[in-house]
Amino acid sequence: MGGADPQPQYQRAPLREGTVNSGERLAGYQNLMSIKDIGAKSAAVFLSVIGDIQDFPSANGLASDFGLVPRVVRSNLTEYKGRVTKRGSKLGRTTLVQCTLIANRYSPYFQRCYERVKKRRGSSKTIIATARKFLGVMYYTLKNNWGLRIFRTSS
Repeated sequence: MGGADPQPQYQRAPLREGTVNSGERLAGYQNLMSIKDIGAKSAAVFLSVIGDIQDFPSANGLASDFGLVPRVVRSNLTEYKGRVTKRGSKLGRTTLVQCTLIANRYSPYFQRCYERVKKRRGSSKTIIATARKFLGVMYYTLKNNWGLRIFRTSS
């Protein structure tokens, strides 16, 4: 028996190129790629997390699936709204926040949204609020089969 076994080394597996290639075949891939701040891997992750967009009756349902809605506790006449639920895919939520941070940097629309909410709340809550707005844009892009060019900037 001698010594103790070494602790296993866990590493996050990178997304494979096959993921991106299979993402290109999913319905809505080109629609998401038309939004400037979403890359090929992000679009593949979003489409795999969302699945069929017709399953969601509204953008609020999609936000709930991503875990970006406040936790609500009701008891008799008392209602308490807490932090976001964080239910759903962590990879999808993380990818959404990363894309939102890029959108805040390059899109005047999301910059205005970010600054408006930041005046009332802290920056971390503002990022989540802007991510929910970004998710709404993605929802309507997929639901209506739009190819958005309005968030593209000439660079």
